[in-house]
Amino acid sequence: MSLISAALKRINPSQTIAISNKARELKAAGRDVIALAAGEPDFETPDNIKEAAIKAIHDGQTRYTAVDGIPELKAAIVAKFKRENGLTYKPSQVTVGTGGKQVLFNALVATLDVGDEVIIPAPYWVSYPDIVQFAGGTPVPVETKLEDNFKLKPEALEAAITPKTKWLIFNSPSNPTGSAYNRAEMKALTDVLVKHPHVWVLTDDMYEHLVYDDFEFVTPAQVEPSLYDRTLTMNGVSKAYCMTGWRIGYAAGPEALIKAIGTLQSQSTSNPSSIAQWAAVEALNGPQDFIAANNKVFKERRDLVVSMLNQANGLTCPKPEGAFYVYPSCAGVIGKTAPSGKVIENDEIFASELLDAEGVAVVHGSAFGLGPAFRISYATATKDLEEACLRIQRFCGSLR
Repeated sequence: MSLISAALKRINPSQTIAISNKARELKAAGRDVIALAAGEPDFETPDNIKEAAIKAIHDGQTRYTAVDGIPELKAAIVAKFKRENGLTYKPSQVTVGTGGKQVLFNALVATLDVGDEVIIPAPYWVSYPDIVQFAGGTPVPVETKLEDNFKLKPEALEAAITPKTKWLIFNSPSNPTGSAYNRAEMKALTDVLVKHPHVWVLTDDMYEHLVYDDFEFVTPAQVEPSLYDRTLTMNGVSKAYCMTGWRIGYAAGPEALIKAIGTLQSQSTSNPSSIAQWAAVEALNGPQDFIAANNKVFKERRDLVVSMLNQANGLTCPKPEGAFYVYPSCAGVIGKTAPSGKVIENDEIFASELLDAEGVAVVHGSAFGLGPAFRISYATATKDLEEACLRIQRFCGSLR
């Protein structure tokens, strides 16, 4: 009899976390490493949010709360969805979890049975298929193309839907590509979903506010109101509010689904941190002007990285509309030989050789379900990004 469950054997540790850990170990050992693997803003949490947390501590808000969020935070989330997305929810339609990942995990574990299929556009965030598999479902990756800026086409979505399809997981702006869908592109996809009433939509809007060049964010239930009753709209404070370590994610959807998520959470983590919840209230209700200021810096970094990577031999880097990632193709270097003598047979070897030769940590594209490519997070100091891109150019130039 095996100690480890069959469910756990169906999943793997997050490769983005693994690469970030390796970069930290190399740094600790004295290597000059520039880590571009983690998706974490390098800006500080705004002071008003920090002060709200400190006030919560002094006010004694340090005890258990309702399992799926304090009323004040649920009210702030309801107001946010109405104000920013034109979506009307009641507090009973809102759940708060320990980060967006828990909300996604809860939703999939609460709804999937063996044989249920989940459509996931590729490249995808590394955790989506593993969570689906843990829950007993079957991930159905649908590959996108670089020439389409890695966006799912309606005909590809239509072709992937079967009678067993339970969910479409939809992430815009995307981790890992940064691609985002405008209203027309979103409407083309929602038109397909309208024809298939058995398919639910799990939309990951975590990067909603991180968009550039006057791009207008939209979410599926906003574009197609008839999807409202079968859409779970997930978001959180991690990225736009620079609160990754505070671990607050949230979602809104049909009451029956929210209740099921709450039941699961009541038997796992119970409530998220009470202090972090009060900080999130201030994040959603307080000043929002810092987001535009941060985005200005992110846009400058995006433009720098895209320009410099497109000057590297064998790389092609599209310009994303949002998030803080780029996803360059390294197809032009596959088959070449690194200075170590190792042949670059795939993107995983490319990333490994780049780290060994130049001390730049990136995540290989096959971890996200589509290669040969790699992901760079430009949520780091501009001078480090410039130096990292110079090293990548040098490494690519050294391949023979």
